[in-house]
Amino acid sequence: MDKFLERDINKGFSGGEIKRSEVLQLMIQNPDFVMLDEPESGVDLENIALIGTTIGALLEKDKYLAKRKKSGLVITHTGFILDYIDADKGHVMCDGQIRCHGNPREILKDIKQRGYKECLECRNQ
Repeated sequence: MDKFLERDINKGFSGGEIKRSEVLQLMIQNPDFVMLDEPESGVDLENIALIGTTIGALLEKDKYLAKRKKSGLVITHTGFILDYIDADKGHVMCDGQIRCHGNPREILKDIKQRGYKECLECRNQ
C-alpha cells in the first residue's frame, strides 16, 4: 500500500488511462470553467467516447443552456471529440487570430472538404 501512495499519479498508465484519470480529477474538482487541449489525443476510440460523454456531463450538456452553470473551451485538431461533446460554438485560429466561427460540426465538415483556406475567408463573418 505504501508503494502505491508514493508513486507518481499516472505512472504506468496508457494514454487512455491517463486521460480518464485527468477527467476523473476534473470531475472531483467540479470547476465552473475547464480548458481542455486535445482531450482525444493519444486515446483509442473506445476511450474517446467515454472521455467525451464524461466531459459533456461535466459541462452540464444535459441541461438547457439557460440552466447551465459550467462552461469550457475544448481545443481539437481532429474533431473526433465533437462526436461526443455537443459544442455550442466553434472557432478556427490561424496565425494567432480567430479567422472563422460558427457551428463546430459545419466548420469541421468544411475543413475536411475544402481545407483551411475557406476559414481564412469565413462566410460567417
